[in-house]
This record gives sequence, structure tokens and C-alpha cells, in this order.
Amino acid sequence: MSNETLWSAEFTQLGEAVRSGAVSSVALTELMLERISAHDGDLHSYAAVAPDVALAAACKADAEIEAGNWRGPLHGIPLAVKDAFATVDIPTGFGSPVFAGQEIREESTATARLRAAGAVMLGKLTLTEGVYADHHPSIIPPINPFGAAHWTGTSSSGSGVAVTSGLAYATLGTDTGGSIRLPSSCCGVVGIKPTWGRVSRHGVFPLANSLDHVGPMARSVADAAALRRHRRA
Repeated sequence: MSNETLWSAEFTQLGEAVRSGAVSSVALTELMLERISAHDGDLHSYAAVAPDVALAAACKADAEIEAGNWRGPLHGIPLAVKDAFATVDIPTGFGSPVFAGQEIREESTATARLRAAGAVMLGKLTLTEGVYADHHPSIIPPINPFGAAHWTGTSSSGSGVAVTSGLAYATLGTDTGGSIRLPSSCCGVVGIKPTWGRVSRHGVFPLANSLDHVGPMARSVADAAALRRHRRA
């Protein structure tokens, strides 16, 4: 497979290649990190990139798969999550300088489940301040890859931009009043707002507890469905 084919592929199409060793998790992770370095300076989809964390997870995934311990379609796949999810090894800012440098002692349930499925965490994605309406003035809003004049949607904007521009194979977003659905529509990706309460919100920044949802944003229905299966409460 060429790099052009690899970066634009659906991760469910890559699963067997990763499982067989035809493509390594390290190769996919390095490709995503190279693309982030090359393109995200213009797109601003990432709030934090964690190359050391990602490459360590990719090496571990390759070793496990080579030993016959394949965990499923997410194993070795480089993903990223909206910076509304608490992560112990990647900075968590919730879109606001108020939270910069905070110490996170407990991983969110959703990201813990992704890691347990063998997914590689590339970093955290830009969101509106406090998962609400606007980006903090100190944060450059993500740019829609289809054109700077196009809206990127609401608070999961970084998640939509990263998927459609090939800077992650899939992402997690959150939706209270449209924040998965609108960026997915604006950026041309598949987003799912699951039934309320179906996916754990433990460790996710709350906006309205009776309305908040966690859901996948991906390149295809198959990818979104595969991601959703590994995040159930």
C-alpha cells in the first residue's frame, strides 16, 4: 500500500493488514504523526500531540499482534479524542487556559476502553471552551479542510477536521446540542450520537448532564460502528 492509500483508508479496511503484519502499527502511527506535523499548522485540529505516547503504544501493539494476541479492529490503529476527555498521559485542557497544566489522576472510561482495545492515542483535539459555543481567544479555531470560509461545526470541530484531513483514522467527540452531528456534517464524516447513557461519560467534561453524549466520528459507517462497540458503558 502507498502512503496515499494508507492515510485515506478506513481503519476497518486496514485491520487485516495490521493483523497479518503486512502493515505495522508503528508505520501507521509514524504516517499520522508526519501528516500532523506537515498539515496541522494550517488546520489547528490538535490541542496536544503526544508522539512518545503514541509510538510506545504502537510498538506494544505490534509486539502483541506478532505474538498472536490480536484484540480486534482497533488494535494498533492511531486515533485521537476531543480534549474533553481526561487522559493521564496527554495534557487535558478542556479548551480553556484555566485548566492548563492540571494533573489528571484518573483516565476517562471511554479512553480507557479504547486503550484496552489496543488503539494508539495520537493526542487531544481542539474544542470550544468548556465544550460550549466559542473557542477561547487564545486558541486558534480549527480550519475546515474543504475551505477556510466553511464552518467546522461546534465544539467537536477538531475531531471532524482531523478525520477528514487524514490526521487520525477516527476520533471521539461529545454532543450536547449538536457537537458531534454538526462537525460531522460540515467536515464530511460519519458521526453517531448514541442513546443517552449508553456510553460512559465518566471523566468527560460536563456541560449538561441530562443532555451530554459521547460518540464516534469516523470515515465510514463501518468505522464508526467498530469504534462505538468498544466504548459501551
